[in-house]
Amino acid sequence: MIGRRWYTPWLFLAPSLLLLGVFLWWPVLNTTALAFTDTHTLRGGGFTGLDNLRRIMSDSFFWNALRNSLFFTIIVVPALTVLPLLLAILASAKLKGMTFFRVVFFSPVVASMVVAALIWGWMLRSDGLLNFVLERIGIINEPVRWLSDPSLVMISVAVVTIWKGLGYYMVIYIAGLQNIPKDLYEAAELDGAGPIRRFWSVTVPLIRPTMFLVGTLTALNAIKVFTEAFVLTGGGPNRASETLVLYIYQRGFSGLELGYASAMSLVLFVVVLGLTLIAQIWTRRRANP
Repeated sequence: MIGRRWYTPWLFLAPSLLLLGVFLWWPVLNTTALAFTDTHTLRGGGFTGLDNLRRIMSDSFFWNALRNSLFFTIIVVPALTVLPLLLAILASAKLKGMTFFRVVFFSPVVASMVVAALIWGWMLRSDGLLNFVLERIGIINEPVRWLSDPSLVMISVAVVTIWKGLGYYMVIYIAGLQNIPKDLYEAAELDGAGPIRRFWSVTVPLIRPTMFLVGTLTALNAIKVFTEAFVLTGGGPNRASETLVLYIYQRGFSGLELGYASAMSLVLFVVVLGLTLIAQIWTRRRANP
């Protein structure tokens, strides 16, 4: 009797499938359909074929936003791949106060990105805390325009992302470090290897899969950055910190061009999918040389 109730598993899955359908599948399908229209919030729209994609190719603001997103990714990925590993090694040491150390570096993770961006926005203002401290200790003579200088603004936004992500990726590295056999460190130490040599010869080779995972996650999140740029600068000055997702948001919700914003979202999806496929291919080649 029980075997005939083929629908029983589907009853358990139904609530989750319903949520996925409403908040994932339907938006994806709807966005894909809108990408090929000139839909406007106030006047509707109709099918336009590939017109939106042609418009993207000649949209200088789109390419500027894509460059900003890629530049942001280039800054964030190496930092959030290497620094959390160093913190994880330090946090794994059996020293007094390491529990407090872990809590301090993980606490930004549980904070909202909006809250973190607001705090950093206050610190990075021309009359903010950072400039005040740097002037007091004699490093600078006049305030640095962290958020209003086009050459510094993306670096400043990246610092917020790095600060908030350090603790999260540190925990991932700690889990990876715990899987490295202690015998390897003991054998290397008996062979006369110092701490730096043990790091390069034992830790790095065995932690490399975790490093690749962290790098991939960081890259996928960085290319989609939105909140930091939106809260800190709104894309300014002069679009110097306007990321791709922020530009899509502005065209869709401020410009009310839902069709065009959907087309750019589709392009962003292709970019993210491409990065994911490259990461998977690279991983398989490393696993099966």
